[in-house]
Amino acid sequence: MALYGLLGFAAGLPFYMFSTVLVLRLQAHGVGLAMIGFFAWVQLLPTFKFAWAPMLDRYDVPGLSRFYGRRRGWLMLAGLGVAATMTALACTDDRDLGATALFAVLLAFWTTTLEIAADAWRIERYPTRDGQGPIVAANLWGYRTAMVAAGSGALLIADAASWTAAYLAIAAAALVPLPVLAATQGEADADVGRWAALGKGALAGVAILMASGAAAAVLGRGLLALVSGVGLGAGSNVVPYVLLLCMAPFAGMALALPAIRRAPADGRLRGSAAIGPYVDFFWRYGGASILLLAFVSLYRMGDVLALNLSKPMVKGLGYSLTAIGRADGLVALAASAAGVGLGGWAAARWRTDAALATGALVAGLGNLGFVWLAHQPVATGALYAATAADQFGNGFAGAVFVVYLSMLVNPRHPGAQYAFLSGFAFLLPRLLAGAGGAAVERIGYDAFFLMSGIVSLGVIPLLPLVVRLRPRADA
Repeated sequence: MALYGLLGFAAGLPFYMFSTVLVLRLQAHGVGLAMIGFFAWVQLLPTFKFAWAPMLDRYDVPGLSRFYGRRRGWLMLAGLGVAATMTALACTDDRDLGATALFAVLLAFWTTTLEIAADAWRIERYPTRDGQGPIVAANLWGYRTAMVAAGSGALLIADAASWTAAYLAIAAAALVPLPVLAATQGEADADVGRWAALGKGALAGVAILMASGAAAAVLGRGLLALVSGVGLGAGSNVVPYVLLLCMAPFAGMALALPAIRRAPADGRLRGSAAIGPYVDFFWRYGGASILLLAFVSLYRMGDVLALNLSKPMVKGLGYSLTAIGRADGLVALAASAAGVGLGGWAAARWRTDAALATGALVAGLGNLGFVWLAHQPVATGALYAATAADQFGNGFAGAVFVVYLSMLVNPRHPGAQYAFLSGFAFLLPRLLAGAGGAAVERIGYDAFFLMSGIVSLGVIPLLPLVVRLRPRADA
């Protein structure tokens, strides 16, 4: 549990630095609300982690994996990537939004890679629901502790010094888990070439970090050119385009299902290293897979919609960065820890539908807390109450949801299938969140947060159908 708490800490530390903290940094530098909303699309990258997750199941990191084993090799490389890209983001001038976006995307990429490796290792080691409950709770305690520490600490440092100092401080903290991982017993300890393997791993790590940065720069420039070419900009109404994109994955999956269901076990579709793990999910669940994916897409929708714009709203109400940072400190940490602990316990002990329904309820109430806060005088107690409700709901819902997704996974493909499910769960919410800034400009904060709370509650009627679904036996 201590180990998975540490891995959760390593994965949670960078998250706010490319989401809510970055949003406040952009707001402080005069970036418009619609453009700030577009930066929520940086968080889309983790939803596409299925694109490279099979690589982590199938391939080793040169040198590092020989010394530490495949999972820990990837964890070490990803940890170095997180620290390096956060340092680069610290040194970026927000007047150059392209560079800021590039390093934010790279930070999201390495954070997600770390999560893929940690999740795969967790599912391999603890394949049952009873085993997952306490391990998920420990992992999320670490994750949310790091999120709170980074979010609160960064704001306090930024208010006292500068945004650069804040990002450099969190980048230094991101290195803390690496010596602990490095001190664990390597899997090549008996091999006389283990130090040569470690040296090779260090060189390979630097090369991989540089190559990923160059690739992201090229792809980003091409994407910006494409967006500009179709006439989209900061003043565009992107909501209709986003809604069309949201429908595309479901249409594509529905068209592909008949061929997948007929695929033999030894066929190319199910045996493919690249797409076989995902084909397997649809083969096992058939038409029910569409309902499952619709449910997981909606379950955390309200939380994701609220995430990026809650801090700008609170700042706009008259609260200082220091006040927000303090609320995101001990108050958020205690509430989140309580939510995660109770959620992990409920996931292991309650019926699945009861745990999921309770998670949806407390998450929805947490989002509605921001509507209540907007109509209160500026007061520390009101801010603390709204923050606590939001963090408790997120923690509880997050714990039961992680256990639920883990139980949908085929143990033969733990890394890839969990990456696919957890990524798809946030694809639609994060697509819509990117249009959140434009939506708030049209309907206001009250209507926006009311909508996010109602969406969280809207999944409850689906539960009686979803919990009855069972996969087809492997063939």
